[in-house]
Amino acid sequence: MDKPSFNTIFMNLALDLAQRSHCVKAQVGAVLAKDTRIISIGYNGPPAGTHNCDEEWPSEGCPRDARGSCSLALHAEENAILYAVKNGAKLEGATLYTTLSPCLPCARLIFSAGIKQVYFQRSYARYKGLPCDEGVDFLNRFGVLAVKLEV
Repeated sequence: MDKPSFNTIFMNLALDLAQRSHCVKAQVGAVLAKDTRIISIGYNGPPAGTHNCDEEWPSEGCPRDARGSCSLALHAEENAILYAVKNGAKLEGATLYTTLSPCLPCARLIFSAGIKQVYFQRSYARYKGLPCDEGVDFLNRFGVLAVKLEV
């Protein structure tokens, strides 16, 4: 019997975590791992203890910012990184698995945290109707492997 790779396991976990999101526009999950161990998890949504978009704005979602993005939510990658840092985890050399490729602001955070690899399932650019994945381009340009992972 073939065992699933850790890449498959962690991406499947990110897909499952996305289902926890309260966002009515997009559900995104993320897993931070290092040496086959999970460091942290996250999914997109507002900061803990504030509100849930699907309960407060069930039909249209939370208010949009100038770029048409959620004005109140943290991205899945941000939540995973913030939780890890809050709990003293070392992120240098970690790998991030996310269901949607990182936007440019998240890419800068990923790079600054010392994460060395990012695997994603779907394109943020395609989701947002943008010409290119700026976050993926940024990461690859500065030495962080960012690639699509088929599961």
